[in-house]
Amino acid sequence: MESSIVDTVVLVAISVVGAALARRVGLVAPLVLLVAGLGLSYVPGFPEAHLEPELVLIGILPPLLYVAALQTSVPAFRNSLRPILFLAVGLVLLSAFVIGFAVHWMLPQVPLSACIALGAIVAPPDAVSATAIARRVGLPRHVVTILEGESLLNDATALVLVRVATGALAGAAVGFWEITGQVALKAGGGIVIGMIAAVVAAKLHKWVDDPLLDDAVSLLTPFVVVIIAEELGASSVVAVVITGLYLGHRIPYLLSATSRLQMDAVWRLTTFLLEGVVFLLVGLQLRTVVEHIETSMATTISVTSLVFGLLIAVRFVWMYPSTYLGRLFPRVRAKGPRVPISVPTVVAWAGMRGVVTLAAAQTLPAPGENGVPDYPRDLFVFIAFAIIVLTLLLQGTTLPMLARRLGVREDTSTQDALAEAGIQHAASRAALEALEKSADGAPASVVDRLRGLVESRSNNAWERLGSQQQETPSAAYGRLRREMIRAERHVFKIARNEGRIPEEVLVRAQRELDLEESQLHRSEE
Repeated sequence: MESSIVDTVVLVAISVVGAALARRVGLVAPLVLLVAGLGLSYVPGFPEAHLEPELVLIGILPPLLYVAALQTSVPAFRNSLRPILFLAVGLVLLSAFVIGFAVHWMLPQVPLSACIALGAIVAPPDAVSATAIARRVGLPRHVVTILEGESLLNDATALVLVRVATGALAGAAVGFWEITGQVALKAGGGIVIGMIAAVVAAKLHKWVDDPLLDDAVSLLTPFVVVIIAEELGASSVVAVVITGLYLGHRIPYLLSATSRLQMDAVWRLTTFLLEGVVFLLVGLQLRTVVEHIETSMATTISVTSLVFGLLIAVRFVWMYPSTYLGRLFPRVRAKGPRVPISVPTVVAWAGMRGVVTLAAAQTLPAPGENGVPDYPRDLFVFIAFAIIVLTLLLQGTTLPMLARRLGVREDTSTQDALAEAGIQHAASRAALEALEKSADGAPASVVDRLRGLVESRSNNAWERLGSQQQETPSAAYGRLRREMIRAERHVFKIARNEGRIPEEVLVRAQRELDLEESQLHRSEE
């Protein structure tokens, strides 16, 4: 027990250091952690790592998907639903079958169902690395939405197909209608369970009025949803995504300001640690996976190269027709102007694999288990791990350069500031009207102070449009107020150290100062 606790602490510490290093050198954290894990696997005495598929599918994937869904704009998701579904369903199925038939052609002794299972395992891209790069590079917002939406739904398609294919490998009779029926049943069940869970969770959030209880409800929600969906045979991925999308859209109406701030901090820390540890473990396991391969090196390299090449080729082949053929229909053309060819090119290259591929690979049944015939399971697991590494190393490092070369970048700061300033003006008018209605009996000094606060917020919004001054009034205010807060903190700390105030007074005063300084920082972002 002590050894496992120490190992866990060491892994978390390494993932934190690796993420900090990645930010310092300007690389994506998953890539740095994967390479770090691979290097540490060759350090004598370093503990071996093994991730159980159930832990990934039930303990790690649900919170990551849930947070991604919470942060996804439902209107933007709905507007991009057509390209999202084309990628999350159509491309995953096409990739799985193309790779399955190609691998079966190279290894005719391996059952076709096992090869299709391999195709489904490597088909879905991962959200963590792709969207991290997309936001850092400054890709257009609709491109980021498509990448996020794809990664939210493609896991469900891939995991259902993996289960169907492994069931066929064990001797179950599976045809087109059986596959279609299972996909529809699992997806439909996931939608129903997700909506019910979302309504229940929303009522719980509405009922509790303690930020800690809100955090507890939010942390438990994805795990409860997954467990119920798995027990009922529905798609747990779809259920979690539906729950997250609904609650994310309703959060402004469900939670207090304190709960929203605290929950955001809790989930940011949770996802940061989960993502870091997962990619570190992928690197740590790679050496063990390589050592268990019984297939010849020539065959291993050729099959891995084939799968990797086909994944990239199929994604490119799919992207252009799915982007432009729809414009033959007037309804699609009416939604917006023609997309430059550089956009589908960048989306096609943003196909890094990650957590789902890792978990799905380890769900492959062992030969001889429940009537499963002999097939090169170790080779297939290695291919899955290799695809994760290769896509992160190749596409993850070159995607920013490709986006810059093709000019697929979007600076919406001015547009966002203009929209914010307009809405803030309307919000300020509403605030002043509310103040006038409720000001009877209040001291005039308090009313004047609140009017000044409203005017200051409205002025700050207009300043973001791009003042040519060396330092805007709001920037000067933030800089000076931070210096004042540091001085106030110092006085309280000295008073506590000298015994003039108890610790509780210091904690309360420091919390108020921290909240104000945090607000200053947020207003300048």
